[in-house]
Amino acid sequence: MDLNSLGELVFGLIGGLGLFLLGMKNMSDGMQAVAGSQLRKMISSVTKNRFMALGVGTIVTTTIQSSSITTVMVVGFVNSGLMTLQQSLGVIMGANIGTTITGWIITLKIGKYGLPLLGGAAFIYLFSKSDRWRSWSLAIMGIGMIFFGLEIMKDACAVIQRTPDFNAWFQRFQATSYFGVMQCAFAGCILTILVQSSSATLGITIALATAGVINYQTAAALVLGENVGTTITAYLATIGATTNARRAAYFHIIFNLVGVFWITLIFPWYSSLMVGWMDYAVEWFPRLVDRRMEAQIALTHSVFNIANTLAFISFIPFFAKLLTKVVPDKAFKEKPRLTDLDIRMLDTPMLAIEQSRNEIVKMGDGCLKMMDWLADLVQQDEHNHDLVLKLKQREKIFDSVQDEISKFVTDLLAGNVPHAAAEECRQQIHLTDEYESVSDYIVVILKYDEKLRKGELRYTPEQRDHLLKIHLKTRGFLEAVNLAYLNENQDAGLKVAPLAKEIRKLIKQFRREHLAELSNGTVPPQVTVGFLNALSAYDRIRDHIQEIVDILSIEK
Repeated sequence: MDLNSLGELVFGLIGGLGLFLLGMKNMSDGMQAVAGSQLRKMISSVTKNRFMALGVGTIVTTTIQSSSITTVMVVGFVNSGLMTLQQSLGVIMGANIGTTITGWIITLKIGKYGLPLLGGAAFIYLFSKSDRWRSWSLAIMGIGMIFFGLEIMKDACAVIQRTPDFNAWFQRFQATSYFGVMQCAFAGCILTILVQSSSATLGITIALATAGVINYQTAAALVLGENVGTTITAYLATIGATTNARRAAYFHIIFNLVGVFWITLIFPWYSSLMVGWMDYAVEWFPRLVDRRMEAQIALTHSVFNIANTLAFISFIPFFAKLLTKVVPDKAFKEKPRLTDLDIRMLDTPMLAIEQSRNEIVKMGDGCLKMMDWLADLVQQDEHNHDLVLKLKQREKIFDSVQDEISKFVTDLLAGNVPHAAAEECRQQIHLTDEYESVSDYIVVILKYDEKLRKGELRYTPEQRDHLLKIHLKTRGFLEAVNLAYLNENQDAGLKVAPLAKEIRKLIKQFRREHLAELSNGTVPPQVTVGFLNALSAYDRIRDHIQEIVDILSIEK
């Protein structure tokens, strides 16, 4: 091979592959931004129903066009405890089906329109002010890059066809025997591990096949290996992860390895069946003649993953139990942080936001528990020491939780996130600060009560009744706001406004009544100061909850 031909081949493959990979990323990022909220709801709807999980995995991967992102995302959810092992197995199988859509996109064979698509979408992306239009244009730019990159790779592969020495080397990879099939599958696996994208290696395989460098059987065997190679991404994502997350990644490997093993045993029959189906399809759709090779490879990829899923779907509970036994739980607590946030999720911003949102929901629930503990302690004749420590410890935990959420969201903002997502990130940072402040004032109220008890003093029965009345109203206010945040209710302000006004009215009334009674001189000054400070603390809690309401009411 002369240097000119070698340079044309290497530069063409590198440039085409780079464009293809960038196109896949842009299309994935654009679709995530467009369908982000729907993806969040879909992931949260996953139940123990294996068919529901399978459907979610298929739709999510079809949307974001990356089984690697989906499987890493699943590992992240399992690692954070938001998804059970059994739920994750169905999603992983669905991801394998969803990723086959790439082959069918390539089958459209509109490579000559790649540049116009790229150029037209680029103008919209550069000059549009709408986030939604920019996201759509980013996805379309990605599609344009995919087709243009594929055309460049096809042209580069044509060099191989007309170079006898290089062509002879490729002819060593022939899926004419079982050993040949395994050799081709191994080559596909290694190539996918190196490129870190089964979609990209599928594009290379189709480019080689359409250029006539390899035949259909060799291409089909390469595709089988690519399915195994893509599992390395999820495996690498388990470094430092919990046992359950590692189990999910191991299942991904087992699922694909076993699938490739049984399909290679019947490979001659299977490849012949695919050829026969394509013959039948071409009779009905004559236009497929021009893109037969691409369609045949895409069909082989899809049928294999669907058949493998159907073979495994009934055994999900069995594999969940098997993996639990094979990969036993560790004797120590694995969770290194207080929150379930996982940096693996940062590559999928809209889903990462959902994860941090779940942590804020937990903060709201934690504040409610602290309110309940405070009510018990203030009414007790003698403080339950363990409960006092528990309440104070929870407040300290909230400080660390706020730091973890803020760091996670800040790291998320440092990436390329849509405007709507960035705005929600800023709101989340604000929300964590408000909930942490609520926990601070709960402890402040407890400390006022503790200070009086150390001086062998107590609030009067009437004062305790007044504080309890305000406490219950404030707790109800917080509970209503927590529910509004959980349900993403922007109209929360109108519904809870009467509660906020009633709390403020009660605080003013009790403060006024208490000051009017000071002339009697029956209440010790320390009790007076403690009671007025407690009222002020409840007023500050009310202000922070109201601030949460105002944040929720902002149009997104």
